[in-house]
Amino acid sequence: MTKRILYIGNNLTNPTFTATYISFFSEALKEEGYEVKTASGKDNKILRLTDMLNLIWHNRNQTDLVLIDTYGAQNFYYAYSTAKLCYRLDLPYIPILHGGNLPERLKDSKDLSAELFGKAFVNIAPSHFLHDAFKAEGFDNVQIIPNSIVLRNYPFKERQRFDPRLLWVRRFQERYNPLMALKVYEKLYQKYPGARLCMVGPEKDGSLSRCKKYAKKNNLPVYFPGKMKKEAWSSLSVDYDFFINTTDVDNTPISVIEAMGLGLPVVSTNVGGMPNLINDPHDGVLVPQNDETAMTQALEELLENQEKTNAIALAARRKVEEFDWEKVKEQWNEVLSSVPSHTSLQ
Repeated sequence: MTKRILYIGNNLTNPTFTATYISFFSEALKEEGYEVKTASGKDNKILRLTDMLNLIWHNRNQTDLVLIDTYGAQNFYYAYSTAKLCYRLDLPYIPILHGGNLPERLKDSKDLSAELFGKAFVNIAPSHFLHDAFKAEGFDNVQIIPNSIVLRNYPFKERQRFDPRLLWVRRFQERYNPLMALKVYEKLYQKYPGARLCMVGPEKDGSLSRCKKYAKKNNLPVYFPGKMKKEAWSSLSVDYDFFINTTDVDNTPISVIEAMGLGLPVVSTNVGGMPNLINDPHDGVLVPQNDETAMTQALEELLENQEKTNAIALAARRKVEEFDWEKVKEQWNEVLSSVPSHTSLQ
């Protein structure tokens, strides 16, 4: 019998939001033969939560399980509310853990976390970072399944030479510290007048405006193309040679996995789950949080040692082959097949 799945997450088309995991994963599950319904695409937060709850209620008798994208900030309450309804309806649910700040949420909202995660069929963590954080808080129903990409959509470019051309892809939000990217570029630009920086992503909290003002004030020729679809920025990546990740809070971001697949050596802050994704200095480079001097020096060293940089790019590509959906889907199929069908729950 085909499993019937409800997938709860932020599937928004609003230009201030980047595409989330639900947009990829829901379609991948459909291609595997699962019946999948999703919520929600509503911009208004109250309407979004209402849409999520309505989906569960109206499909309660035709559903085998519910997947819930779960983050540590405000969206945590969407996950809690929908999970509570699932529990009352005796519907198995699986939180898919995303937020790099979920460990703090576990400590700050102990009672709600105990309800949400403790009653789940299983909690899926994309890395040892969240897996270990949940284990430390006493949750034993945690399993690791890495975030996934369709690797064939990210053609590897083996570069003959690496130049100071930097790509940054994220939502412009303070927690991702986009201003650090500009300060790194500013230092490089003084030494390499031909250096370039492209910062892809939508505005969230005024960070994009602040970055544009900083670039203008300091005469930095930064390219801000705004929000781009994955296909567009992947095509854009061939014009750049390094991917920089300046975040203060992180898990295992898809954008970094994609960059590794595309052949861009990654230099990232050493926060959250990044040490689980990048083995410094084998397949990327990690620097201290909010340390633009250290990131600049790391980039300069990579520019000066082209052979090492090429080895990093090749090793990163080999690593992300393990994140290919063709491999990861077997782990998901195993988990989903272990959930009892609705008829056996009656």
